[in-house]
Amino acid sequence: MSDHNEPPLERHLPVPRDEAAPLIHTERDHEVSDEARRALEESIPDNTKRAYGRQWDAFLKWCAEQGRVPLPATDRTLWEYVTHLTLTPSSTGRPLAPSSIEQAIAVIRTAHKTAGHPRQPETDQARRVLKGYRKKRAEGGARKRKAPAIGLAKLRLLLEDCDLETLAGLRDRVIFILGFAMMARRSELAGLHLEDITEDDEGDLTILIRSSKTDQEGEGAEVVVPRGVHNDTDPVRVVRAYRQALLERGIATGRLLRTINRWDVITGDTMSGDAINEMVQRRAARVLPDDELIYTAHGFRAGGAVEAYKKRAPISAIRAQGRWAEGSPQVLEYIRAVDAHEENPMRGIGL
Repeated sequence: MSDHNEPPLERHLPVPRDEAAPLIHTERDHEVSDEARRALEESIPDNTKRAYGRQWDAFLKWCAEQGRVPLPATDRTLWEYVTHLTLTPSSTGRPLAPSSIEQAIAVIRTAHKTAGHPRQPETDQARRVLKGYRKKRAEGGARKRKAPAIGLAKLRLLLEDCDLETLAGLRDRVIFILGFAMMARRSELAGLHLEDITEDDEGDLTILIRSSKTDQEGEGAEVVVPRGVHNDTDPVRVVRAYRQALLERGIATGRLLRTINRWDVITGDTMSGDAINEMVQRRAARVLPDDELIYTAHGFRAGGAVEAYKKRAPISAIRAQGRWAEGSPQVLEYIRAVDAHEENPMRGIGL
């Protein structure tokens, strides 16, 4: 058969070698450059680094207190550590969530794999302890904590707390409105640049999200935020007012959200996701009803989805606006609460 009739792939396959003379790896094959190590390190999201760092530091501290070797740790050390976590309250005084303990196990296993101890320590006993812990919590009435949604009514209460004579008030209003209208994660808000927000021919905002939780490759996504019908909540007017205030301070490019001190002076060129969350919690504790709920920045993401579904927006459109991964059940959790009331099969049957 002539070459031009051969499948292209076959012409590039390696020629079989004599099995009696196998290739031998040298030290060179196991070397990794500093550039390659840095590239791998930079590929890990900052949030993940911080969470994993806290978990590993906690494990090291516990091992030191118990006189145990953390690396490589034995199966029984992990078993004991997980038991310790199920019995020890978190910094807030509440029992640890099972998901936090699951993360601790994953971090310990990852550290071992990275250090050349794959599949260590064995997790069977530790996971049985965790399974029993989940069951005990469920029988005791514990439920997975969810960030309460911040709907339109609560959104307006938060907006009233923003002093629009200050830069901080204008900035926080932008966070509330964009967080709600974009159904944004706090990391997405923190990553926005002034150049990422433009007004299109329709008068709406087109916002570029450079990367997000479901876009680890950094391909970017554009989100359209339509004009509003009320001046105080119209995303276009809200962003314009904040832009103008920044421009008066000589800022036309760079990060959208800046850190601002109590004297209304910009002190940093970026506001982190954690800082956004702390601001939301602080304002929410001050102005939202005392219903013993802990509101977070995630509440705007959930609230936007809930309010959109109330107006019968298609689930596919809500998922796209909030950049939920295809098949993610999370968005369904938000809208189930709406259906439980409005589409309840017992409503209107004559009880």
